[in-house]
Parts: sequence; C-alpha cells; structure tokens
Amino acid sequence: MEYFEEAKVRRLLRIPELIAAMRRVLAEFSAGKWQQPVRGVLSQQGGFFGVMPASGESMGIKMVTFYPKNTELPTHMAVIALFDPKTGEPLALMDGRYITEMRTAAVSAVATDALASRDAKVLTLLGAGVQAQAHLEVLPHVRQFQEIRVWNHHPEKAECFAEEHGIKAMQLEAAVRDADVVVTATSAREPVLKGEWLKPGAHVNAVGASRPDWRELDDAAMRNVVIVDSYEGARKESGDVILSGATPFAELGEILNGTKTVEPGATTIFKSLGMAVEDVAAAKLVYDAALPA
Repeated sequence: MEYFEEAKVRRLLRIPELIAAMRRVLAEFSAGKWQQPVRGVLSQQGGFFGVMPASGESMGIKMVTFYPKNTELPTHMAVIALFDPKTGEPLALMDGRYITEMRTAAVSAVATDALASRDAKVLTLLGAGVQAQAHLEVLPHVRQFQEIRVWNHHPEKAECFAEEHGIKAMQLEAAVRDADVVVTATSAREPVLKGEWLKPGAHVNAVGASRPDWRELDDAAMRNVVIVDSYEGARKESGDVILSGATPFAELGEILNGTKTVEPGATTIFKSLGMAVEDVAAAKLVYDAALPA
C-alpha cells in the first residue's frame, strides 16, 4: 500500500477536477448515496483530534488534528486512508493536510457558483492564513473578480498578504461593505462579521468556527438564507447555527440537486464544516491520477 506524501498529493490534485468532484459528491450526499457519521472529536492538550469515515462510491477515513495555537507546525494536519468499497482492500494512505485545505476552498467554489450573483465582482477575505490563500486560488475558477480585499485581526498580516498577492488590505467593516462574496476564514470564537454590513444579495462562505461554542457571524448575518453542508453536522458542530438559533434552509447538495431553490437576489450564508465524503472523494481523485494510463 503506497503512501502519498504531500508533495505528491500537490502534483496530482488539480483544481478544476476537484471542484467538479466536490459538486458531484455533495449532490450524492444529499441524495442519500453516502454513509457518513458526524465526525468523532477528542480534546487533547489544547487541540482536537477528529476521526471522519465515509463510504459510498469510494470508502475511506480521515484522521485529522486541529491545534489552533501551533506556530511552527500547521494548525491542521491529517492522514487519509483509502479502501476498495467492494472488497475492503486498503488502497492507499496519504497526507491529508493539503487535501483538507483545497477541498474546503473547492466546496466554497461550488457554493459560490450555485448561490452568488453571476456578475459578482468584489471578493473579501476575512483572515490571511492558509484558507484565505486557498480561497484566493480557487474562487476565481467560478467568478471573475475585479477587486479582492483582505482583512486580518493582525493588520500587519493582512498587509503582507495583500502585498504578496496584489490585492487590497482594508479595515473590517469597509472590507465587507459592497462585497459580492465574503469568505470568513478566521480563528475567531466570537462574531467578527456583522449582518448589517452585508450588501443585499451578497454571498458568504463561512469556513471557520468549527466548534459548537465558536462563532464568526452575528445573529443578524445568520438571519439570512443559511445553507449547510450537512444538517446533522451543523446542528451538532456549528456555533454559528447553534448559538444564533438559525434554521438552515437547505443542504448545499439539495440546491445542486434542484430539490430546493433559493430566491434570486437573496443574501446567502454557506456554513461549511467540512465532511468526510469530501476528503474521501478528493483522495480518490489523487489515487486515480497516480494510476498508470
């Protein structure tokens, strides 16, 4: 059984194919074609250890750690084991850090393509870390942005990020107002995004605050049309949903399947927690790309 190091995963994982795979697997998940329990999470030494199995067209498990105080090491690290769903044979073991990074942004791209205005021009990134970088790379595959802004709790980080990528570092409220698409990718445990700042018809990809007592969005933001990746996951893991008392309108897969429809011009919030089906489908992409032609 081969082990795929991160460098090899990077070479084999291609963004357009990843976006297409996430679109397909999210639709399949909401159609009941996958088995996936809510991730099991253990607290350990100020961090978290999560176990995420899924089976369907592919089968596998991600073991992931999240240590938010890491500075020398990444905050998220993971390993994904892939199995043959027909025989149970182990197929591959691979580094899952890069897969986690890029499938998160690819899922946001799917949500943005389904929910954001077709002529969205202004993108705002709240956060200047790994996920801001991934979203900056991936979201232009689904929309042609004319202006990209970034804010970070540490202004110097936002300035460095902006200079590196040729975008604008701005103050928080100013960065959000008039933005067509907003990504919240912060380590916040209290709301940083106020609903009153959102432009009518804006779309938000909320990818931080992955614990039931953490938030990035205030109650006003959560009174908009809320879309989740998984109802069960949102009810158990999302502080933004739990603490605001919001009732999710749909799973993203239901929007993709056409079983639920969002009114044109609605302000939409996609609360992304990340799911094992996404990791397993992405790992299968990598595995298949490595097979002999």
